[in-house]
Amino acid sequence: MSRFFTAGDSSSESSSSDEEELYSDQEAEAKSEEESPSEEEEGSDEEGSSSSDDEGGKRGVTKFLRDQVSSDESEDEDKVTIVKSAKDKRLEELDGIVRLIENALKINDWSSISTEFDRLNRQVTKMSGLEKIPKNYIKTISDLEDFMNETIAKQKVSTKKMNATNAKGLNAMKQKIKRNNREYTAEIEKYRDDKFEYLISDEEDEVVPVEKTKKPKTAYADGIDGGDDEGFSTVGRGGKTLQYTPESIFKHLRAIIESRGKKNTDRSEQIRVMEKLLEVATTPYQRIRVLLTLISTRFDLTSGSAATFMSQEQWKMAEHEFGTLLEVLEENHDIVVLENAEEWEDDEKPPQPTPGEKLRIPGSIVSIVERLDDELTRSLQHIDPHTAEYIERLSDEQALYTNIVRGLLYVENLKKDVKLEMPQDNANRVIMRRLEHIYFKPSQVVNILEETTWKAIPSALNSNITPRGKISDTAALVQTLCSYLFEQSDGIIRARAYLCQVYYLALHDRYYKARDMLLMSHLQETIGNFNINTQILFNRTLVQVGLCAFRVGLVYEAQNTLQDICGSGRQKELLAQGIMIQRYSQVSPEQERLERQRQLPFHMHINLELLECVYLTCSMLLEIPLLAQTGSSPDIKKRIISKTYRRLLEFHERQIFTGPPENTRDHVMQASKALAAGEWKKAAELINSIKIWELMAQTEKIKAMLAEQIQEEGLRTYLFTYAPFYDTLAVSTLSSMFELPERRVAAVVSKMISHEELAAALDQVNSAIIFRKGVELSRLQSLALTLSDKASGLIEANERTLEQRTQGTANAFERQSGPGGRGGRGGRGGRGGQRGGRTGERTRGGQQFGGGALGSAIKA
Repeated sequence: MSRFFTAGDSSSESSSSDEEELYSDQEAEAKSEEESPSEEEEGSDEEGSSSSDDEGGKRGVTKFLRDQVSSDESEDEDKVTIVKSAKDKRLEELDGIVRLIENALKINDWSSISTEFDRLNRQVTKMSGLEKIPKNYIKTISDLEDFMNETIAKQKVSTKKMNATNAKGLNAMKQKIKRNNREYTAEIEKYRDDKFEYLISDEEDEVVPVEKTKKPKTAYADGIDGGDDEGFSTVGRGGKTLQYTPESIFKHLRAIIESRGKKNTDRSEQIRVMEKLLEVATTPYQRIRVLLTLISTRFDLTSGSAATFMSQEQWKMAEHEFGTLLEVLEENHDIVVLENAEEWEDDEKPPQPTPGEKLRIPGSIVSIVERLDDELTRSLQHIDPHTAEYIERLSDEQALYTNIVRGLLYVENLKKDVKLEMPQDNANRVIMRRLEHIYFKPSQVVNILEETTWKAIPSALNSNITPRGKISDTAALVQTLCSYLFEQSDGIIRARAYLCQVYYLALHDRYYKARDMLLMSHLQETIGNFNINTQILFNRTLVQVGLCAFRVGLVYEAQNTLQDICGSGRQKELLAQGIMIQRYSQVSPEQERLERQRQLPFHMHINLELLECVYLTCSMLLEIPLLAQTGSSPDIKKRIISKTYRRLLEFHERQIFTGPPENTRDHVMQASKALAAGEWKKAAELINSIKIWELMAQTEKIKAMLAEQIQEEGLRTYLFTYAPFYDTLAVSTLSSMFELPERRVAAVVSKMISHEELAAALDQVNSAIIFRKGVELSRLQSLALTLSDKASGLIEANERTLEQRTQGTANAFERQSGPGGRGGRGGRGGRGGQRGGRTGERTRGGQQFGGGALGSAIKA
């Protein structure tokens, strides 16, 4: 074997032998403690010599290790081991935290104080097994409160403000100290009475060992089992068995309320706890407090979670608990729930109302009603409307409407007591919610809804606004609710009430009253100042008024009303019935989320296909006669009633082959073509064959009205088209052609003559129309007029383009090289100068343009 491997083996053997010698030396020293130092020295010298003789190089290392071990043992013997109890260790840690807080107080560092204060409370919680609260802790929290009050008082008069971090810490400590010191009020008072004596007495107290006693079994009230059949019981944090008794209700509620909004809070467990508390509650005050907290916690299940709406099970339980809450409040008139009530802070004993006064509990009945309504609407937004689940969910609206009416009765009852100072806004909000559930429904549905609601409400309850049994007509109910809101509210609620009444009147074919109310409100001028939901309601009302005008046969009014909504091509978005995703739209996810939240449930939608059909039909009845008039009389200025209809008509005419109509647009376009050709029967047949009319009430009446309108407009189109070719025309001939009574034909012709649409006279003796021949334009003259119109339009477009290019800068492209705008181009310079001189006099928008400006702008 080589020398290298031999050396490795010898070193490993030496290290093992060194360890053996070390342990043997330690044992020898322990046995020879009674021997003299001289003997130990001799022994050590002998061992040293023998080792040096036997092992050579291993002597120095072994001796070093042996000396080190001996020195460590001697030091260990000199030290005195102090054994501390767990209580002393906790107290030392507590004192360390107190010193950190005192140091932070010296530099006014409230951020550090807030952090250390939390540590201090956690430390005291660990020491909860002690018999007494440490007096050092009482001293610290008392001094902290005093110093905090001094700091706040200084900040009020000081001109120098705290930095943001320090101010945030101070505000946090203000809430923490107020909540924390409430539990130690008695001890803090003792400390403040005599601080020195309070701290000295702590040193004189002797620690008396506390005997451990067996914990009594958990006492449960009737109806609550301590555990199941196998002996299980509910265990909280720290392994302690939870006790749900009437006396501990408020402590549990306090803990649940303080944990609201915090992370990692198990709300489902809190709901189970409060359900048990509700079962053990004995007094109405306890039941009301538990119900208010329980309903709020159920609503918190959806906040901050992935769920977009409240589950049907949780919603029904919250709705049932709200009904129970109203029952308890109706039975106990000496207890009221108010938003402006002060919170009772003593959890040991409930408040006792003074004689003649009512016990006030902080809470809001109106907010619960609104939240129930919002959650039901949100669930209907996300459920597929073509499934049975949507119908089942929609059936919950009856229970919700009953609770809305019942909540309104409770608010009315509170308003009778002047001492409670109930704000009027609460009643307005509940009435608005009630109105929003009935304004868009037919009267038959509303009657069933009202009857079922009043049957579910106890007979002892009645309303001053809508008395039981006195308002049987739905129109009277809507009128009463809206009139109340007109008088008692303002702003958004008043505007929404106005729109709801107009919508209801239009839905029930009372067009003229709905139109007059909408015009008198002047909302069309100020609707841009309201929120988006109110603007959506305005759009829905406007559409409903237009449909109402169509149903009563007012084609021009219907088209004019629907023009703003249907002409934009954004019906879905404007009526909140869907989101139009455009290709190049720059919509952020947040904006899209808000847009989806505004969408209406499916049962509130207005049929967009029916709306489009009505709009296109009205546009056809107005545009076809107008096209015939402008085609026969070129001197009449062209005007467009509906750009959307014109665009669709031009697209249809460009098609080489047109098959049978497949949808609503195809039916209307082919009917327009037939009407323009004088085939009014074919046009009427095409329009009446549209199946969408079946969705409207009184379908046959609507079709008869459309047929009559097509006959009249066909007559007008025929007169506009063929008037230049007639000298006289018998009324009877027109009557037989369009199957109209002669009296009706004479009325239509007279109206056209009075509006100067037709250059003719009506001979009533001979029952004929005599046409007047004016100055007939030749084909060349007509083309010249068309050319001049297009040239003037081109000039205006060019000047508009120039103004955009110059961005309002006067004479931006004016040349300084010569008198003419085109002086640099040879022989045309003079003419350019003359044009520049002529056009320079014309002023447009306060700016003057030189002759060469247009050419420069185009080149640029």
